[in-house]
Amino acid sequence: MVGNWKYKDGTCIWEARVKSKAVTDSQDAPRLIDLFTQFLIIGAISFGGGIIAYERILLVENKKWLNADEFMAYLAISQTMPGLNSVNMAVLTGDHIKGPLGAFFALIGLIIPGSVFVLLIGIAYSANSDHPLVNLILAAIAAAATGLLAAITYKIGDEQWKSVKSLSIILITFVLMSILKLSLPLVLLIMVPIALFLYRPRV
Repeated sequence: MVGNWKYKDGTCIWEARVKSKAVTDSQDAPRLIDLFTQFLIIGAISFGGGIIAYERILLVENKKWLNADEFMAYLAISQTMPGLNSVNMAVLTGDHIKGPLGAFFALIGLIIPGSVFVLLIGIAYSANSDHPLVNLILAAIAAAATGLLAAITYKIGDEQWKSVKSLSIILITFVLMSILKLSLPLVLLIMVPIALFLYRPRV
């Protein structure tokens, strides 16, 4: 028995289903090379930290490999796991679509471009770190990434922006992290019990 993570009313739920052979063997299902290629492209073009935005565009809007609820559920799971959210998303998505091999191909595709790019840029930056143009370029990339992340955050929030409970959690988390400067583990210790209470299953 397998299933999908769904995101409903601010809560991740596991929806069980039977994976039929017809679904697994469907001609419309992406191949391993498709997973690798698409995540390779994401890794190559997502500058400045906006990689989650590109992943949503690919997975939900372009390829439709995930629906919006599944993306939100996987993003929520990724944020609670160690490591980078984007890498966790690639692993979860690849596993969802093609199992362990899919997770491996998506992961490798995602990290190869960034690893090579960072290595080359690191070498170039170490030799030209005092050049004023370098700092201007980095500042421009950071500003663009901030705008991109803000736009995608608003977009993936969807109905959550209309929920008083969700907005309260967002506001309190922002205050704890950005104003009070509490560490992430401490914020999680405070906010997780509150969120679980607010979104507890109704009998």
